[in-house]
Amino acid sequence: MPVELTYFQAVVLGIVEGLTEFLPVSSTGHLTIAEKVLGLPVDAPAVTAYTAIIQIGAIVATFLYFARKIARLFLAWVGGLRDEERRAHRDYSLAWAVIVGSLPIGVVGFLLQDVITGPVRSLWVVAGALILWSGVIWWAESRHDRFAADDAQRGEEGVSLRDGLVIGVVQCFALIPGVSRSGATISAGIARGIDRVTATELSFFMAIPALTAAGAYQLVDEWDDVITLGVGPVLVGIVVAFLTAYASIAWLLRFVAAHSLRAFVGYRVTLGLALLVALGAGWMTAT
Repeated sequence: MPVELTYFQAVVLGIVEGLTEFLPVSSTGHLTIAEKVLGLPVDAPAVTAYTAIIQIGAIVATFLYFARKIARLFLAWVGGLRDEERRAHRDYSLAWAVIVGSLPIGVVGFLLQDVITGPVRSLWVVAGALILWSGVIWWAESRHDRFAADDAQRGEEGVSLRDGLVIGVVQCFALIPGVSRSGATISAGIARGIDRVTATELSFFMAIPALTAAGAYQLVDEWDDVITLGVGPVLVGIVVAFLTAYASIAWLLRFVAAHSLRAFVGYRVTLGLALLVALGAGWMTAT
């Protein structure tokens, strides 16, 4: 039976996506919960595809917010490929870190696409991941505190190719709903001694190829299912996601400049436990 999306549902899901895509709380997890509350079948192909397609709004927001910096990194990368002397510039190394860090999730996501859109699309998985990855965030912040105490944190100039690869590998865990892509990448960055603001910006940059690839693939592969949702509601969801994501990016950068990610741990654990109670009591079904 075709799944139809109302404009109200599209607006709600757009707000949820935009607010949570870059916060370390899992946008996919929140979208899955919201879809369930709105009465949508979370494991239906059209709904699964929409969860990825709506991220296009967040991608555009990232491009616009960081347009100058993205252009700077791109030009530095191209210039470094042509001129050996320009390879010593920090932007050249930073660009390569982003490129290398973006590859693992693309490979793993392609190989495990049937698992990602199938078995793990369960609120049991979301609840468990919300709680368990909170421990990783706490541990990463503890590592960050030690680097800060030793005055050993690194900024953009200290980001290496190895940093990019490690962050990229950890980003693969974000394919599990409830982990959070930003939670995974920022945690990996600060655990390696990168300061929070730089780690957060790296997370944004690595989101661009990951989210673009996921959205484009789902749009093409599931087009027949997605079109049943309605072109209007789909576009409205993307626009709303863009507006809220842009505001979310600005807020998060200001927040991490002075605050720890531990502030999100309590929320993640509380939401995870609430989900477990609701599922265990039969108030909600997992799919």
